[in-house]
Amino acid sequence: MKKAAIIGFGTIAPVHLAAIQANPDIELCAVCDTNEAVKASIPAGVPFYTDYKALCQAEHPDCVHICLPHYLHYPVSKYFAEQGVHVFCEKPVALTPAQAEEFAALEAAHPEVKIGICLQNRLNSTTEMLKALLDSGEYGKVVGCRGFVPWQRTLSYYNEQPWRGQMEFAGGGCMINQSVHTLDLLYYLCGDITRLHGVTSQIQNYGTEVEDNVTARLEFASGAKGLFFATNANYTNESVQIRVATEKAVFHIEDDALFRVNPDGSRDKLCENEKMPGAKFYFGASHSKLVAKFYKALETGGDDYIHVRDAVMSIRLIDAICTSSKTGSPVAL
Repeated sequence: MKKAAIIGFGTIAPVHLAAIQANPDIELCAVCDTNEAVKASIPAGVPFYTDYKALCQAEHPDCVHICLPHYLHYPVSKYFAEQGVHVFCEKPVALTPAQAEEFAALEAAHPEVKIGICLQNRLNSTTEMLKALLDSGEYGKVVGCRGFVPWQRTLSYYNEQPWRGQMEFAGGGCMINQSVHTLDLLYYLCGDITRLHGVTSQIQNYGTEVEDNVTARLEFASGAKGLFFATNANYTNESVQIRVATEKAVFHIEDDALFRVNPDGSRDKLCENEKMPGAKFYFGASHSKLVAKFYKALETGGDDYIHVRDAVMSIRLIDAICTSSKTGSPVAL
């Protein structure tokens, strides 16, 4: 049995807690957060710390789940990796491409330590089936794709955690915080992106430093074209939509289901994701699958999980879209 600790017990931590509790091979050995008020929310009898270094030295966890604000993901992961502790880190992998590359170099320098990144939507049943269909070649090559993330974040969301609206701490807004999963899936499914032209904006007038709206045109190495759109200014949180057109068929993911779209516009459902109950249904429900896969790798010594190196491109894409928006010109990757 592996001993796991959660570092940071904010919005996403209960999802990790549930994944740990669902796995009989993992024991929650401690929780750390600088806000002592969250102590009331953790399971009874679990030691609580306000200093992650003190937790490490006292509890000697086998693995830590990093659920901290974005700017702490890399430095805290670095500390634990250098202590020989395995790391399972929430997205985003870093704030900038340079930091992401530094994180990847850390991973390479410590082969004895496994560092997994939480891009759990790669393990959605819809993603896994669509990836298999595209890789099979049965439907020809990809000719186009699009990803839409129509979500809502109210002013209270930023007021509750001010770091979310500050570039220094968040690294961005609706891209790095809400729609990084969708950007990740577009190149994971459709291949390398070589050039893009993007526009970011703030249309909610919240006084934050981060974008709440983004549109980008994508060009793939294969010659395929893509469109990416994300917003935090919708009236509600709606399902993420991903559409991929191939030479012989069109596939569409929406409302946690994968469809093949027929020429007459009708749709055949191919599979459906496990759904997360409650208000956060749109997060996706594959955290437990990814956590189980990561801990299996710890047991077997395998490498079948999402590595730091796999997540670097998502940060490069976000940076390129921001650069393109500032210059008004396309950016090559």
